[in-house]
Amino acid sequence: MIRIRKATTEDIKLINELAWIAFPATYREILSKEQIEYMMDWMYSPENLMKQMTEEGHVYYIAYSEDKATGYVSIQKEGDNLFHLQKIYVLPEYQKEHIGKQLFCKAMEAVKEINCGPCVMELNVNRNNPALGFYEHMGMRKVDEGDFYIGNGYYMNDYIMSIDIK
Repeated sequence: MIRIRKATTEDIKLINELAWIAFPATYREILSKEQIEYMMDWMYSPENLMKQMTEEGHVYYIAYSEDKATGYVSIQKEGDNLFHLQKIYVLPEYQKEHIGKQLFCKAMEAVKEINCGPCVMELNVNRNNPALGFYEHMGMRKVDEGDFYIGNGYYMNDYIMSIDIK
């Protein structure tokens, strides 16, 4: 049985620990070790997670299988009718158990709770990320692509994907 709950700032350490397993496993064949480490600090240091949650409006949810945390998702409101799926990761040993689908659905549900009218949820996904097929399966479509400078000489080479939420 999978349970998903909204995270608080008390969960920052847990999100950081999950990220150190899931994020490098996702990108080890795509990005250099140095870029992964840079991005981990940029996105997942306790200080940056705190800033995301308290200043930037990121809302995190954590998935549990039994009593073990298995993944997380975060959304952020970016405009009147625009949300961004910032992060969605499942620990490697729990992939293929539909936890990603449940986290994705939780993100859509959370967006509907925040914004009662029609809106759009977008996400950036690395053009070489195998999860691209998952997002398409969930109903997202590619609407753009770009190479986004993130500092230290690194870029995120992403598709921007979108889904309408009614």
